[in-house]
Amino acid sequence: MPLIDRRSIQNFDWVLVGLVTLLLAVGLANLHSATTSLDGGLASEMRRQLLALGVGSILMLAVLIVDYRHLERLALLVYAAAIALLILTLAVAPVTRGAQAWISYGPFRFQPSELAKIALVVALARFIHRQAGTGMTQMRDLAVPGLIAAIPVGLIVLQRDMGVALLTLLVACTYVPFVRIRARAWGVVAAAGLASLAGLWLFALKEYQRSRILDFIDPARDPLASGYQAIQSRIAVGSGGLFGKGWLEGTQSQLHFLPTQHTDFAFSVFAEEWGLFGCMVVLGLYLSMLLWGLWIARNSRDHFGALLAVGLVGTLFWPAAINVAMVLGLAPVIGVPLPLFSYGGSALLVSLLSIGLLLNVSMRRYMF
Repeated sequence: MPLIDRRSIQNFDWVLVGLVTLLLAVGLANLHSATTSLDGGLASEMRRQLLALGVGSILMLAVLIVDYRHLERLALLVYAAAIALLILTLAVAPVTRGAQAWISYGPFRFQPSELAKIALVVALARFIHRQAGTGMTQMRDLAVPGLIAAIPVGLIVLQRDMGVALLTLLVACTYVPFVRIRARAWGVVAAAGLASLAGLWLFALKEYQRSRILDFIDPARDPLASGYQAIQSRIAVGSGGLFGKGWLEGTQSQLHFLPTQHTDFAFSVFAEEWGLFGCMVVLGLYLSMLLWGLWIARNSRDHFGALLAVGLVGTLFWPAAINVAMVLGLAPVIGVPLPLFSYGGSALLVSLLSIGLLLNVSMRRYMF
């Protein structure tokens, strides 16, 4: 018996694969520019990104084999495994750049909080799917999904990785449109959220994290220290003009004025070299990919598949939106890479896992 039904292969989603391939190709060319050496050779970051791309592509294809509908039965196991990894990270991970978020073994490094976003989506999709008959119309109906989201977010906060914690919370919020609670009741949620933010500011955020938020409000308060990244990013974006300075010709990146230019500010490098026109093309590719993901959700043959696809689109939309806003000075610098574009093995692996699951839902949309 074949591992994949022939009908699924015939319905393979080449549109989604094409959009993802274009984004990956542009991202790799941009990474080469951001990390190129004087002799023109491949930087170590480029080699590691290519390795992660190879492993991620295998992982993406592997998740196509098993029908996504089996994930509904395995959702609690997947979620429990992700929580266990987050707890393990707190127990064994060293503190790196102020956060305890990476598990290292020799040259291997992985960030379990990235994987937790996928597990959260699977768990929430299962819960909302099983509540479809009764609906979610009362505040008490949010208790279970709130707890499902709060556990990984809380563990990531304990790891002191506030950027990923916020991202994980926003991924959970992707499912808010499926909740039919009256608008007045959301005032309670808003009040609780404000209280939580005050608590984070007073007791959880480190001094450098508070500085990043204050720099967002007033970028000129410390232009040579905590505000340096945001200012240099805006200079790079603005100097690109309409058509940019050309590949490998960006002064901010080639002269290394732009910190973390291959990770958090990769889009700044691209904006300087390709200008507004190039940025519009890349953002158009992202918009097309995300809308296509929503089309997959709309055309899914079952409710769980639709919910799963919506959540997976959220795992790609939120980091892309935050990263671009961060680069343009519209959001604080919180260390969120641009999916499929910025350097980062863990983020790339999880993004390709999300794409693989979206392909899984799309391939089986004509099967009952």
